[in-house]
Amino acid sequence: MKACIAWRRCIAEIALTATVVPVSATAAETLLERGTYLVNTILACGNCHTPKNAEGQAIAEKELSGGGVSFTTPAFNATASNITPDRETGIGAWSDADIKRALTEGVRPAQARLPNVPLAAVMPAGFYKALLPRDLDAIVAYLRSVKPVRNEVAAPEYKAPIHRDPYPDAEAGFTEESLRDPVRHGAYLATIGHCMECHSVFNRGTLDHKTGLGGGGRQFMPTMVHGLPSSWQGATAPNITSDPVKGIGAWSDAEIKRAIRQGIGRDGQPLKLPMAFAWYAGLTDGDVQAIVAWLRTVPARQ
Repeated sequence: MKACIAWRRCIAEIALTATVVPVSATAAETLLERGTYLVNTILACGNCHTPKNAEGQAIAEKELSGGGVSFTTPAFNATASNITPDRETGIGAWSDADIKRALTEGVRPAQARLPNVPLAAVMPAGFYKALLPRDLDAIVAYLRSVKPVRNEVAAPEYKAPIHRDPYPDAEAGFTEESLRDPVRHGAYLATIGHCMECHSVFNRGTLDHKTGLGGGGRQFMPTMVHGLPSSWQGATAPNITSDPVKGIGAWSDAEIKRAIRQGIGRDGQPLKLPMAFAWYAGLTDGDVQAIVAWLRTVPARQ
């Protein structure tokens, strides 16, 4: 019981420190507004890139300055990098094209600390390649607006070649016109939110998006993910397919929305980090409903 209360408090406190401006795609009047919304909701960049205190709360004055979490895996050891406009330790010296390439191709520019070296596989470039041109422009606009923070994080250590599993919807791409369909709109948000980076079946270092889409089971342990609250004991990504028993097929729309925005399961128990509930809390009603509409179409898997 104490653990559940602690988790609820932790989620609530993180939510208070996440900078969220709920501007929908249709309501946004500027690229900066759109970028603010994307970065601070569905992309949840701060979930990794913003430093946290001992309780796991995001430190607002150090937004996106790196070191929020680090990863120790058989393929690499890496710490979330500084993506503020600081020219020496962040991305202030990168061009707009450099930032877009890093997002969609996962490669650092020639003038980076590690010239032309791929970003670690935990950076979801294979999902971000689906970003529409205007959204890419918007993200860059927001990153340019963030306060520069000098914070040099440890360089990554690669133990094997970088491998990214292609995600079908990102490979196929989206158009502005296609997003008029609520299901495709939800598919787009789930893609750039890289939901299936955690929720697809993961086996021997490979994500199975064909026969294991949304099937869950991927484990995240304290020996792998560092920087979360000391009370965090690990998590296993759940099945989010439409299966009524193993998945969320029997959940109501309201229950799914609550899980996304508040991190509360159907049984009323808190879900576990590293899912970015604090950032998803700022999603508009329309965007969350679109994600639910898409989730209803994910084939049932046990």
